[in-house]
Amino acid sequence: MDTKEIQRLLDYIAKSPLAEVSIETEGLKVSVKKNSAVAPTVTVAAAPAPVAAAPVAAPAAAPAVAPAAAPVADNLYTVKSPMIGTFYRAAGPDKENFVEVGSEIEPGKTLCMIEAMKLFNDIDAEISGKIVKILVDNASPVEFDQPLFLVEKA
Repeated sequence: MDTKEIQRLLDYIAKSPLAEVSIETEGLKVSVKKNSAVAPTVTVAAAPAPVAAAPVAAPAAAPAVAPAAAPVADNLYTVKSPMIGTFYRAAGPDKENFVEVGSEIEPGKTLCMIEAMKLFNDIDAEISGKIVKILVDNASPVEFDQPLFLVEKA
């Protein structure tokens, strides 16, 4: 699917009563969600396995963009995945992990990388604190808004 096809899909969704459409084909997964308060959100990722295209309609939902860190308890935060992709704890197989349980973090420190469509995206800390738990195994697929880390805030 090229950018023109994605744009046509966005135009179609904007004019239709559908609130959400997901399409999966061999090697590609596209998910489009719209909310009247915000512009449509598009997520494109490599599909884990070949699947036939299947549009899905759903009722209007809350805004599709969620914060990367959300409060769990008074002193714990959950760092969530901002995208669909593959989670990596290090920049390469022979490199050190970005963080370990017990690592002190501050805003801007890289926690992990998520690979989507052959692009590697650094996921940085938004708060200061200490990593309490790593919730995802290295090289595992992750979904949008999936919890990645528990952080005890400083």
